[in-house]
Amino acid sequence: MNLRFIVEDDLEVSPLFYKFVRALIVNYYYNASNFSPSVYGASLQRPRFVPGKHGNKIQLDNETHLFLYQLVGTWGQILFPKPWKEFRLWYDLHKSKGIKPFLDGMVTNGWYKRMGERIWTPWFIKFIYSRGYFNIYTNFQHERALSVSHRDAGVNYGKTAGPDSQLLDESSLDFNLLEMQPLSNLKWYDYCFREVLPRRVGRTLDEVGSILRTVQKDRSVLLVTIFGGSGTLTRNMLCHFERLNIRNYILIGPGSEFLFDLARRGHPVIDADQFFKYLRAQRVMGFQHSSAELMKNVLVNAYVIKKCLEDGYDSLTVDANVLFLSKVQDFIIPSSDLYAGKSLGFFFARSSSSAQEILADLLKKVAATIGKGSLQGESTNFVYFVVKFLEQNGAEILRVDEASIGIQIRANSFNQSSLEAGKKKMVYWSTDTGLDLIQTRLQELSLWVLDGDSSCTAVVCHES
Repeated sequence: MNLRFIVEDDLEVSPLFYKFVRALIVNYYYNASNFSPSVYGASLQRPRFVPGKHGNKIQLDNETHLFLYQLVGTWGQILFPKPWKEFRLWYDLHKSKGIKPFLDGMVTNGWYKRMGERIWTPWFIKFIYSRGYFNIYTNFQHERALSVSHRDAGVNYGKTAGPDSQLLDESSLDFNLLEMQPLSNLKWYDYCFREVLPRRVGRTLDEVGSILRTVQKDRSVLLVTIFGGSGTLTRNMLCHFERLNIRNYILIGPGSEFLFDLARRGHPVIDADQFFKYLRAQRVMGFQHSSAELMKNVLVNAYVIKKCLEDGYDSLTVDANVLFLSKVQDFIIPSSDLYAGKSLGFFFARSSSSAQEILADLLKKVAATIGKGSLQGESTNFVYFVVKFLEQNGAEILRVDEASIGIQIRANSFNQSSLEAGKKKMVYWSTDTGLDLIQTRLQELSLWVLDGDSSCTAVVCHES
């Protein structure tokens, strides 16, 4: 193992630091049950800085001795081998292309503008953001830490500022320093010091229910189906969710490396493949003999919506060919229990007894349809199918004209005034529109917010 330990010349470390670091490495690096590829190292310094502009204050309870935070430390930072090697390769590649480590919304931009290549941290901070990695930090009361910077006059300080913390030693130790909780019990925080909940993957109804409780806001949930969707467009959509502070969403798609990477980064997901197997194993509605892709899409989405309504949450289901320009609440029509787009894939169901009855009836009729094998050639678009099926069976669904609330991407070019006219709430496109055309049109509207690493161009903090 080739660990890196970063210190500065005005740093003092505690006599206890080696015992602590050794125990930490044994527990979180060598112990497979506690290991996570998302963890890039551990910092010995006291956490005292939030780099995201308008981020939250660092507030932790007295019982929290360890937590995870994206920010790298320089006053006693342990770096694990694989992430460090990744960074060096990433750094060399970006330097060779003349790319600068700017990340909008971060105070570290100012550091780089002032100091340039004299400091490496803006590079590492941007790399960590692109990878979705985290750092282990300590939280010892009374401003204690295992490493203390004396902040001598130099590159960072015009004059000596003195110690930033109190050095933890045997005489001040009043807790079990070597007690290491399971990684799954620790809290994770991003550059805004907003809590991140990684590895939320729904594979059963109970797991879906648990996820719903973590994401619902104002008793509503946004369900985004990404079957057959572009990973790049999904990432761009998530960046807009970040900008709009949309937190009450769940991504539904087939089990894949992409889906699980989103979950690792803190996005709530439902593994449609495993959830479908769960439904078949439960012999739900006689679907145990069906495996058609359309049925998987329909059943998974329908049962997730059903779970939302049963648990008292309104649901808005959209396909991945929509980009929101306003919050989810702006799409809810108070007077309607069920409504959908005329041609676009969005479907709203209110948590009412009538909507629950209609959905339950839908599932029974879909089961009968499967038995007759009459779904051949149907669109694999869930919303298209479910709305058509409901209307054919007499359900009353309000149809909303997408053109009245959104702008559709077509071959002709756009400009910013196209969005401002009529205060559009979304941009959308047909499923057969090419990725290059979509990206070009979104760039014209200043709505393409991904960089060359397919990560967001900005960190956007919203006070909790």
